[in-house]
This record gives sequence, structure tokens and C-alpha cells, in this order.
Amino acid sequence: MTETTSAPNFIRNQIAEELEAGRHDKIVTRFPPHPNGFLHIGHAKSICLNFGLAEQFGGECNLRFDDTNPEKEEQAYIDAIKEDVNWLGFEWAGDVRFASDYFDQLYAWAQHLVREGKAYVDDLSPDEIREYRGTLTEPGRPSPYRERGVEENLDLLERMRVGEFAEGEKVLRAKIDMASPNINLRDPILYRIRHARHHQAGDKWKIYPSYDFTHGQSDALEGVTHSLCSLEFEDHRPLYDWFLEHLPVPSRPRQIEFARLNLNYTLTSKRKLKLLVDQGIVDGWDDPRMPTISGMRRRGYTPASIRKFCEMIGVTRADGGLVDIAMLTHAIRSDLEDNAPRAMCVLKPLKVVLTNVPEDHEEVYEVAGHPARDDMPTRRIPFTREVYIDRDDFMEEPPKKFFRLAPGKEVRLRNSYVIRCDEVIKDDEGEVTELHCSVDFDTLGKNPEDRKVKGVLHWVSAIHGIPMEVRLYDNLFQVEQPDKDRDADFLEHLNPESLVTVQGIGEPSLAGTEPESRYQFERVGYFCADRYASRPDHLVFNRTVGLKDSWAKIKKKG
Repeated sequence: MTETTSAPNFIRNQIAEELEAGRHDKIVTRFPPHPNGFLHIGHAKSICLNFGLAEQFGGECNLRFDDTNPEKEEQAYIDAIKEDVNWLGFEWAGDVRFASDYFDQLYAWAQHLVREGKAYVDDLSPDEIREYRGTLTEPGRPSPYRERGVEENLDLLERMRVGEFAEGEKVLRAKIDMASPNINLRDPILYRIRHARHHQAGDKWKIYPSYDFTHGQSDALEGVTHSLCSLEFEDHRPLYDWFLEHLPVPSRPRQIEFARLNLNYTLTSKRKLKLLVDQGIVDGWDDPRMPTISGMRRRGYTPASIRKFCEMIGVTRADGGLVDIAMLTHAIRSDLEDNAPRAMCVLKPLKVVLTNVPEDHEEVYEVAGHPARDDMPTRRIPFTREVYIDRDDFMEEPPKKFFRLAPGKEVRLRNSYVIRCDEVIKDDEGEVTELHCSVDFDTLGKNPEDRKVKGVLHWVSAIHGIPMEVRLYDNLFQVEQPDKDRDADFLEHLNPESLVTVQGIGEPSLAGTEPESRYQFERVGYFCADRYASRPDHLVFNRTVGLKDSWAKIKKKG
């Protein structure tokens, strides 16, 4: 059983009250994704809510694919979604379900509505339907085909089903109220003609039900008690209830809406995410810059951190605006601070020759794998005459409070000695290529008695270091709301520095690192061995998040 939050929210409170009042013996929720793309961080909120509520109250949560649009659906998406749900730590009740499992029953219910005079086949074109529907300020007009007889409608519907008509030639519509102030009730479309092979149902169907007609009835067939969805479906709730009221469904689910997640510097539109993939702007749906669950996993996020983030943002009915991405990075940073072993890795290697160390000298330090975890194995770090430090840790003409290495200045090599920079070696272009330094051998494990040395640098033995590819990921977009301006192309806001690849050198304890292993590279950040690209003979690490935690500072000030 996954550890889930029991923090109060309005949905949890309502369910608790209903169970206490005896309105339900057991709650049943469902997670109903469209298999037309990979799941993103917004879906993670819904997953944690639906599965978490079911776990807390001893109920069940179904995984049901809303597969009513076969032209945009793929088995690869289905497989990825199942993997994401499992990876987050949740198990669905029984077998995976599909809306297509209920196509026969849905069609029978469509015929039922026709027989009851509550549905009709319409010959208006899509443009004409939009025109007849009216506007928010003007009522719609009835279609000239609205009063067709029951037998004619049943005949036309069956001929639609077997493929006698072209796509767009006819639709089946509910007969509700063309003057309703809620446009969703102005004779909504129940079935459209689509001559497309379905990945589950094959070629049986030439018509496919709409989401609105499918969703509530599927919930009813599965005995769902609480149908939880985001606020954009609030205006669809009267239609959801209308179908349940006018059909002989076996149960009456209740739809409850909550505010969706909007994260700054991020897009959660599947259509736009697919465009990034199709245009090759990112390396697939699971690119570590993508807000998809699989992308975040590849970047190094943990299931616990995503669940924690979903707990932090809470569940409300009010649109809380943009959530600061710093809250998300705080969640993973807190997790990895406690659980990621430490290692040293130099991202921009600059050679340092320790001139007073013999060429064959080697000593090995036994260092803790984690400063607060005795259960983690220690690391063995070799110290040799030649080491690498990070190029950013050296300046020839440093500012006043530069506590790293500079000519004539001293620093401590982490877990080792204090060294002093004596000479700077440059190439013909004037670029620094090497530093010659000397070691104070009386400083291992203790500070100099006659002076203060403030700087501490990470380093790696030049002989024993492990070459590795390091991918430095950043936000994919440079602005908080990349798709805020509908008249502008959101691609204009792409961050050209969202991926920078460097060739780093890591300490020898990293040799043979398994994919998805996570580390804190000391003084640098948190990194994860890429689940696909990294191999024991070719290590590839992705930067998950840096060490600085802006959200923690904001929270502390608040």
C-alpha cells in the first residue's frame, strides 16, 4: 500500500461525511486518461487524489482508458500510462478497463434515447451545427431534422453504425434544450461517424461516442461513487446528470470538480506537448525537460517527491493560479537530501598538479556515503599528485569575497588537505590549462593553526576519475506562462539553454552505476543516471535539480 496523505480537503471531507451517514458501503473512484499522449504532472495530481482517496477509505480505484477517438490513440500511450501509475506507487482494482468495453451497451442506450424521443440523427454539417447552437448571449435554433420520427432515427443510426455514410455526413444528438443558458445542453452530439480502426475493438464500429456520452455511463457501469474531475467540466455536470437520469443505468455516480494544476514555466496541454515531440524540439515524450511523469522520472524525480508535491499544493475548488515550480523542486530536493548518497564530480575539469606530492603517491580516504545515514556504504576516494577541480572554482583576479582558488590563495580539498595555488599555466591563446599547487600536509582532518582557510572544493583524482556525460537540464521555457498570449507562438519562449551537455569526471565510486541511481554531486546538485542512455561503460547523468532551494527560503520568510 502506498503511503498517501490524509491531509483534509473538501472532497475527502465530503466522502467521510457520506460514509458516516451510510450513503455508501464502499467508495469507488476512477482515473480515466485519454490514451492520446503521455501523462503529465497535472495528471499526477488526479492520480494521487483518486487512488489516495480509495486507499484511505478502504475503497477501490479503477484505471479506465477513455478510448473514444481511435485516430489519436496508440498502444504505446496505454503502456506508458499503466507504467506511470504503477511507478507512482498505485494499483488499480481488477483489470484495466476501457470505455470501448462498453460500446455495445452505450449504443443500446443511444437507441433507448431515440425510442424515448430524446435523441435524433442530424444531417447538419459541423459548421451548421455550430451556427445553430447560438452563443453565450443568444439561444440556439432547433435543427430542421430535430423532429424526425423514431423509426427513421433508429434506421439512420444503424446505417451510421455499419458505415453507410461518410464522415461528417450525420451525427446523433440528444434532444434537450436549444435555449438553455448552458450551451452543453443545446442538443449535444452523442455519436460521430469515424471510419477508423480501433486499437481495442478493431473494425466493428464506424461511429464513436462522445466523451460526454461515454463518461458518466461508464462510471455507472463500474459502480463508481465519486467521479472526480477538473473544474473545466463543471459546466458539463448538468449533462452528466441528464444522461444518468434518462437512462436505465445501474448506479448514480456523483461528479465533483476540483481546480486543476497550473505550473509556471510549464505547459500541460497534450496537443502542445505532442507538437514539441513531433517537431523534434525534445527527445520524445520522456525527455527530461518535459513535464510528463516519465520525463520527470528520467530526470531523477522520485515517486515519493511527486506524491509529496501533490500533497503540498492541496485540493480546492478555487483556481489558485500558477503554482511556483520552486515548490516542485523543493519536494524532490527534500527527498534526495535525505536519501541520495553523496559523490564528487567535476563538471568543467581543470587539472591541478600538486608539486610537492610524489608522482607515485596515493592515499585513500574512507568517506561516508551520506553525512546523516549510517546505513549507506562508505566510499573510497584516492588522493594522487594530479587532481581535477571545477574550472569555475578558480579565478586569476577574484573579487573580494571569492573563497575559492586564486593565485597565492588557499582552499581545502574536501576530505583532504589544504592546498595553495603557486603557479598558473596557460596555452598560447592565454587560456588557463593547469594549476600548480602545493599541499600543507599538516592539515588532514584539521585546520591550520596560524590562519583561516574558508574555501572547500570538490575534486577528483586525475588517474582514477571516471569520465561521464552530464546533461544539465533547465526549464524548457523562459517565461512563466509560455502559452498565455494566444496570438503568439509559444515556441518563441523556448529556453535555448534548457539542455547543456558537458563531459565531467566523477570519483571512482561511481563506476558501474546502474540506471536511475540518484546522487548528490557535492557542491553541484542532484543527479540521476539516465534510465536509457547510461551504461556501466558509458555513464550518462541527468541533473535533476540544483542545491539551492528558493521555495524553502520563501516558506521560511512566510
